[in-house]
Amino acid sequence: MSHQVFDLALRGPYIALRRVITRALERRAGVDTGGEVQLEELDLDPLHRVRYKPSGWFTLHRILPASEVSERDVFIDFGSGKGRIVYQAAARYPLARVIGVEASERLHHVAQENLARARSRLRAREVELVCSDVLDYEVPDEVTIAYFCNPFTGPIFTSVIERLIASLERKPRHLRIIYFNPVEHRRLLDAGFQLVRTSRGMRPTREWSTSNSTRMYERITR
Repeated sequence: MSHQVFDLALRGPYIALRRVITRALERRAGVDTGGEVQLEELDLDPLHRVRYKPSGWFTLHRILPASEVSERDVFIDFGSGKGRIVYQAAARYPLARVIGVEASERLHHVAQENLARARSRLRAREVELVCSDVLDYEVPDEVTIAYFCNPFTGPIFTSVIERLIASLERKPRHLRIIYFNPVEHRRLLDAGFQLVRTSRGMRPTREWSTSNSTRMYERITR
């Protein structure tokens, strides 16, 4: 099926079906993390920032097998929004700590409510939601997995990567970056990260699937 035919005939119904499935999964989990929110509604500076749009429900599951995560790992989601990935990381993996960093107070409060309702489902030993601009946030030296759902670009993205690298220099370790819709792919490679895995999006056409891909990068400092 060509991309053009899909757009004309099936894209709308396919998106609607995915939303129905996601809502059902969220009701089962006791959370509400769906929907898009424009930056204008959040009173955030739009320069180099991207609207809130959550990762797909199966994005993290597909790129990060449970067998590759241990109780020593610390997971952070930059631009954690309503808390979908924070919830999934804390519920699926036996992590030592899960951190969500979100600049919007509105989204931060929604995430707090979601995590409170889902508390009994969480496996991670500690879950922390931080309301802060990433430019003001100091990356903990224990972080081993960092997640980005394309929340920001350009100099903001560069600044966060530089802080992660500085953390690695302070405390050498293995760091993985999971990046949905990796528009700053080249910046990561130039910063010394190696691409180790790609998960194409679960979409009917190759073109659309590629645009919704997730990539995993790593850097090991000894």
